[in-house]
Amino acid sequence: MRLGPILAALLLGGCAAPPSGGGGIVSTNPCVDSVLVRILPPARIAAISRYSQDPSATSIPLDVARRYRATAGTAEEVIALHPDLVIASTYTPPATQAAYARAGLKTLLLGIPDSIAESQAQVTQIADAVGAPAGGARINADIDHAVARWSRKDGPSQSALLYISGDLATGGSTLLNEMMTRVGFRNAAASYGLTHTGTVSAETIVTRPPAVVIASERVGRGTALRHRLLPNTPQAVFPRVLINCGGSTIPPALERLAAIRASVS
Repeated sequence: MRLGPILAALLLGGCAAPPSGGGGIVSTNPCVDSVLVRILPPARIAAISRYSQDPSATSIPLDVARRYRATAGTAEEVIALHPDLVIASTYTPPATQAAYARAGLKTLLLGIPDSIAESQAQVTQIADAVGAPAGGARINADIDHAVARWSRKDGPSQSALLYISGDLATGGSTLLNEMMTRVGFRNAAASYGLTHTGTVSAETIVTRPPAVVIASERVGRGTALRHRLLPNTPQAVFPRVLINCGGSTIPPALERLAAIRASVS
């Protein structure tokens, strides 16, 4: 991800009017972080998630993430910041949600989008909630452009098995599955019967091998095992930073998947 466009987006985000209260926005969701840093000036963001400062979990450049205060998402940390709005995951523990409510904090809970359309709707929801609809529209316009550019008209043909981490593969009914399909891949895990994220048996992989294996790491136990199981199958790297979230990650993710697809044509 290039830093130039991100800094430009931050400057443009400064045109948004700040919410009342002056406490800024606290995000405990790394996927929300990746939207906020592109549509709001730093002064509007009271804190981001600590996951955005973790190389294995972030979806934004680390040098950008480290400019912000980060929290572990505990109720005590968040409440102490007196934010105008807390944006968190629907998986936030009920006790934490209750603590936010008792403290009188306004909260927005977001789930995990399973499609490009759902991801774009979520970007709009975040942008509207923080008073920066134009920023959300810019991100969604970039997504629309990437979808138009990288979608293949001939439909999916080559099969691919995409591992998001270790031996966890992405199945059907996921955002990654849609992106794979758009660039011309058939998701092998979906054809094996995997509906979301899970493991695939070695027997299944060997019996019905994919045309390419895509993984988030170059080395590791999982990579070594797959090389032994499928010595003649190409292996491609799909950076972890492109796996964790949708939103503004979708354009570079589609571009990388399209490049892998072209390499196995």
